[in-house]
Amino acid sequence: MNNSGGRPPARFLLAVVDAGGTVPPALSLAAELVRGGHQVRVLADPTIEASARRCGCTFSPWREAPHFTSVSEQTAMIAAFESGNPLRAFQAARRFAGKAMTGRYARDVISTVRQSPIDAILADGLPGILIGAQATSRPTAALVAQTYVRPTPGLPLLGTGWSPGTGILRKTRDRVAPRLAAMLLAPTLPRLNAVVEDYELLPLDNVFELYDRCVRVLVMTSPSFDFKAPQLPDNVRYVGPQLDDPDWAVETPWQRRGSEPLVLVAMSSIYQDQTDLLQRIAYALDRLPVRAILTTGRAVDPAQIQAGANVDVLPAAPHGQILREASVVVTHAGHGTVLKSLAAGVPLVCLPMGRDQRDNTVRVLRLGAGVRLSKKATPSQIAGAISEILQRPRYKAAAEEFANVLAWEAKHRPRAADEAEALVQ
Repeated sequence: MNNSGGRPPARFLLAVVDAGGTVPPALSLAAELVRGGHQVRVLADPTIEASARRCGCTFSPWREAPHFTSVSEQTAMIAAFESGNPLRAFQAARRFAGKAMTGRYARDVISTVRQSPIDAILADGLPGILIGAQATSRPTAALVAQTYVRPTPGLPLLGTGWSPGTGILRKTRDRVAPRLAAMLLAPTLPRLNAVVEDYELLPLDNVFELYDRCVRVLVMTSPSFDFKAPQLPDNVRYVGPQLDDPDWAVETPWQRRGSEPLVLVAMSSIYQDQTDLLQRIAYALDRLPVRAILTTGRAVDPAQIQAGANVDVLPAAPHGQILREASVVVTHAGHGTVLKSLAAGVPLVCLPMGRDQRDNTVRVLRLGAGVRLSKKATPSQIAGAISEILQRPRYKAAAEEFANVLAWEAKHRPRAADEAEALVQ
């Protein structure tokens, strides 16, 4: 992608929240636009500022909208939200939900556009951000940094870990479940419409109509990885995964030790109560004739993990470099880790912990490029799964076959930056 044809550089606003794995793909897109000669202002949590500036972007923090100023603050909020305690979860959710919070995101987007010349907006899918973007009348693309999220008849619901139904009962499930999801989301409509009406926009009939009002919805994954939808809105584009490592991971020095098969352990970069699972994985690796790099992410102190001499425990590492030599990836099955591994032709042991991870895992299984374990798996079970991958060539063959698919798509299909640039052409 390059800004050819004598057009002046475009001025983009990238408006995102620090939700962990959704940030690196968005910043990777921003960096590509900057390399193409465009200007990008990032509106985000202060935790993202340093990374945004390293990409060559200017930065504005959320001011009225709720935001994180540190990783520890982010960890505390996620821990409360996912604690299983309804009161704590409700208190955490109040910070990001309701008319007041939606309106604050919208106002921050609008005020940023008023203060900085902006030609087009690249927006996280949070309703307040999309409402604010649409209120500015700037062409907007919604970013979906995972598989397609919209409840769609004929597709499994996000978060279920289902495969598309093949029998009558499961096909009926896939037709009915999106309607049930719409019913569950319906109570949020009055709050959203109260904000929409503040900006004299037409009222919404459903929450996902905010996507329909965008010029583009950019699904940042491979169409061959995702399940094929019976029908998609005309503005939806699959633009492939963004495979760059985050800047804070690339900075960590790494050098391979030994000649044994190399195992990369790549779990969530943000809090997901993963310390115990990381420890069980470390115990499993200690039983095997392998070398391993175990990355804890920013929410876990590496000192909390006891590991054998064959395991290097690091807060982060350049996964892109390691994957060139890795034989297996052990992961929670976050979208970014899964696609980077598959692009490198490396099979996976998936231990989904929540969020969209079961959805990613079932797609890995469909490709034949990995195995699935419970997040409660014992060290013995984890060691067995790693051995299974190492001893059976079919897993690597399947991963390498899909790596070829991803390489072909990257060469022949429009990229996210191409679609972003088209917003202002």
